[in-house]
Formats: sequence, C-alpha cells, structure tokens
Amino acid sequence: MLAFNMHKLKKLIAALLLGYQPGHAGLREKLVSSVTACLSILFLLLIVQYVELGLPFKMLVLASMGASAFLLFVTPHSPMAQPWPVIAGHLVSAFIGVACAQLINSAPLAAAVAVLLSIFAMHLLHCLHPPSAATAMIAVLGGPEVHAIGWQFCYEVVAINAVFMVFLAIVLNNLVPGRRYPMLHSHHAHHNQFLQQHQHSELLEEDFKWALSQMDGLIDVSAEDLVDIYEFALERAQGRRDKQALSSASDDYS
Repeated sequence: MLAFNMHKLKKLIAALLLGYQPGHAGLREKLVSSVTACLSILFLLLIVQYVELGLPFKMLVLASMGASAFLLFVTPHSPMAQPWPVIAGHLVSAFIGVACAQLINSAPLAAAVAVLLSIFAMHLLHCLHPPSAATAMIAVLGGPEVHAIGWQFCYEVVAINAVFMVFLAIVLNNLVPGRRYPMLHSHHAHHNQFLQQHQHSELLEEDFKWALSQMDGLIDVSAEDLVDIYEFALERAQGRRDKQALSSASDDYS
C-alpha cells in the first residue's frame, strides 16, 4: 500500500513539474535582467507621474508593460521583443480591444474576441508580442476611465507606454556588455571568427531558416541565434574530439 501511494505521489510531482528545466543563464545574467526590468518600470512610472505630457486626462501605465519588460530585458534577443512587435503589437491590440468594447455588449465575450482578433492580426502583421493580448483585454475590462477616453487610449496611452518601453530597452540593454538591442538580425561577435576557421561548414544559415519554417508551432528564436548556438556547440564538440584523440594517442605511445 505504501509503495502504491509513493508511486502515485511521484506521478503527481512529475505532473506538477512538467516543463521544468534548469535555466542556462548565470547569476550575473539573472541579476542584470531583473534589475534592468525593474529600472524600466520605475522610469516609466516616474515619467508618467512627473513629466507633463500635455494630455487632457490622467496618463495610465498599463499592467501589460510589466510583461513587456520581461521580454525586453530577460529575452532581449527574442524576435518577440524587438521594437516592431512591441509597438505594433500593443497598438493593433489596443485598437481591436476598443472596437470590441464598443461593438460587443457582453464584456466576457468582448474580451475573448479581442484576444482572438489581436493574436490573428499580430500573426498577419508579423508583430507577435504576447503582452499585447493583455492590452486588448485592458481596453475591454479597464473600466470607466479607459472607456471614457475611447480611441485616445490607443494612439496616446498605449503608444506612449510602448514607445517609452522600447526607448528604455534600447538604452538599458546596450549599457550591458554582451547585449544587443535591437537585434537587427546580427550575429554574435564569435560568428566571423568561426567562419574564418571553418571554411566548409556542413550547415548554412539558409538551412536553419528552412528548418524553422518546417516546425508546426512558433519557435521564439531567430535563425541568427540558432546559427551562433550551433557554431559554439560545434567548436565545443570539436575540442572534445581533439582531447579524446590526444588522450588516445598518449595511451598508445605509453
């Protein structure tokens, strides 16, 4: 009986931990991403609170900007964290959210439809940014203060929030050595050195782009980063093979 219960307990724990994987980021990277995200939200709040923006209403700081800060500072190289997805994603979702709030009487239905249409529109416009779905919901469920300003919520509140977040991401990320933002489809500095030492690589960048297009789901990584990861891994594997060959030769000699 005890063994049976232990087996059930192990299965329950395994189910709860489904998807758990230790992260590869070091302590420095964890601290940098946390601190820069904190600073971005602090600066955004201070700007909104103390800088006169000339608006006829009290400026709002959207809760969805917290989720954007996660992407912008924890995964700044992600395709979903680049300026176009951040700004366009939030804006298109805001317009869709306001439209749904005005056209659909049921708030739950309006919020659900706003999320549906926002995701579809972001796919079509190549500006996928997950926190934008929350912006669409805020436009529907944000209450009288949001509903009162109507379309101004889109082109003033959301636009200002998103643009300031991208500006802060550009400034703060580029103050950190090793970070590149925006990504600009550029490679790691190691890439050119690798090409000089490995003139005839079996895999080309076009192969990685093709491989990404064959995946059923959306893979949140650029072809450039995949190539860089492959090059680092290949060099490590080559170094391991060289050590093994050297060790084998030493054993044969002795």
